[in-house]
Amino acid sequence: MKTLELRSLVTASGTLELSLVDVDVPAPGPHDVVVRVEAAPLNPSDLGLLFGPADMAAATADGTALRPLITAPIAPAAMPAMAARVGQAMPVGNEGAGLVVAAGASPSAQALLGRRVAVLGGGMYTQLRCLPVDQCLPLPDGATAADGASCFVNPLTALGMVETMRRDGHSALVHTAAASNLGQMLLRICQNDGIALVNIVRKPEQAELLRGLGAQHVCCTASPAFMDELTAALAATGATLAFDATGGGMLAGQILTAMEAAIARTQPAAYSRYGSNVLKQVYIYGGLEPGPTQFVRNFGFTWRLGGWLLFPFLQQLEPARVQALRARVAAELKTTFRSHYAGELSLAEALQLQHIAQYGPRSTGGKFLINPNKGLA
Repeated sequence: MKTLELRSLVTASGTLELSLVDVDVPAPGPHDVVVRVEAAPLNPSDLGLLFGPADMAAATADGTALRPLITAPIAPAAMPAMAARVGQAMPVGNEGAGLVVAAGASPSAQALLGRRVAVLGGGMYTQLRCLPVDQCLPLPDGATAADGASCFVNPLTALGMVETMRRDGHSALVHTAAASNLGQMLLRICQNDGIALVNIVRKPEQAELLRGLGAQHVCCTASPAFMDELTAALAATGATLAFDATGGGMLAGQILTAMEAAIARTQPAAYSRYGSNVLKQVYIYGGLEPGPTQFVRNFGFTWRLGGWLLFPFLQQLEPARVQALRARVAAELKTTFRSHYAGELSLAEALQLQHIAQYGPRSTGGKFLINPNKGLA
């Protein structure tokens, strides 16, 4: 079998090339299945691999309507970081969902034949994908591929944040980019589990959206009183752990500053030039703001700023715990973990400049699905 697959290539001359290529589909082994991919989300983590450090504002289109070729320049200063991927046409797409159309001989593989499954296997922007059974999650009856397309990255990230909170001894959370699909999932988890959550957004309309969903603590960075409002929310919730999707800019430092101010407000103690003894932690898990992370160190010495990634975190958990998290996602697929999308694109449409301009900026509410088999019988 052949499949059409989206590939991302960085050339030695400093150019990004996006194209569609025909590749062979491996015959499934005993414990493998072949999935006809019907929906795969364009997550921020996917866009990082898809575009790399290329200047997509300077991208140009060539090729044909069915086989487009997108090229974009990469600044010379960014090329050393790309050394390991130069010359490799890399498949893209962390997750997706579709119909199992072929299966290996094992009972576990045969049990999925004809079933619609969610998949976490990489290389999902392709028409057919062969992968092991244990990378598939059978979808509930009546669930569509679009329902299950984002079964893994966002749901497990949101659950992983709550799991990290509990393991690290915190009792409440702060989350930035809170109006995103992931942010709304985390809000529903916290509402269901009785966890106080401080939601940080960039725009007033995003704040209104979350309040309409029942969020109690919403702070907008565009507000002139943002720091006062954030400090009040932290004092009310006692949150000392934050997950920041922006990465660059001043926001992580502002959160630490507000945490220290909230602690001083709620836990008065004798003056110390070293600040409070309460640990304040910010995990950066995204890079929506590509600039440097900056902060004014006015929050004492008991603080941490670090990175957090889903898959390394899951590797720290016992397999039974990971399976329990996956089971919760399947059980609450259409409620807690539902997603919304701005539209659906074919593989060729995903490589049209007008669509790249829509999904490339990673704006809240601007997430698209790729359906590699769109328009095919």
